[in-house]
Amino acid sequence: MAYCRQEGKDRIIFVTKEDHETPSNAELVADDPNDPYEEHGLILPNGDINWNCPCLGGMASGPCGEQFKSAFSCFHCSTEDIKGSDCVDQFWAMQECMQKYPDLYPQEDEEEEEEEKAAEHGEPTAPHEATVTKDGVDSS
Repeated sequence: MAYCRQEGKDRIIFVTKEDHETPSNAELVADDPNDPYEEHGLILPNGDINWNCPCLGGMASGPCGEQFKSAFSCFHCSTEDIKGSDCVDQFWAMQECMQKYPDLYPQEDEEEEEEEKAAEHGEPTAPHEATVTKDGVDSS
């Protein structure tokens, strides 16, 4: 027999094997597009950035959250021909902050790890893209 228990804000539901053998009779309710609390993705209907979007992976919080918000906002609002080229200082500040917390923000990304593994096995690697540094563009 199924039963439910409340622990703080959480509700724990225990069900039996028999409960799972019968088809569900739950009815799905269509999402209300006008619900102000509904998640709308990265950009809200009014054009603002949704800092609570799971797609940001929590970058807007934590020790470098303010630097991330500053850099991301600048990029989002950039009207330069090369989008974000006017945001180098903000991205540099974010990078400097992240380097102070290597456990939270690892410096080696998955692409570099894949290239290292491929190089160990003698496989060709993809060419590197240009990156922006404090002194300009580095195309190494």
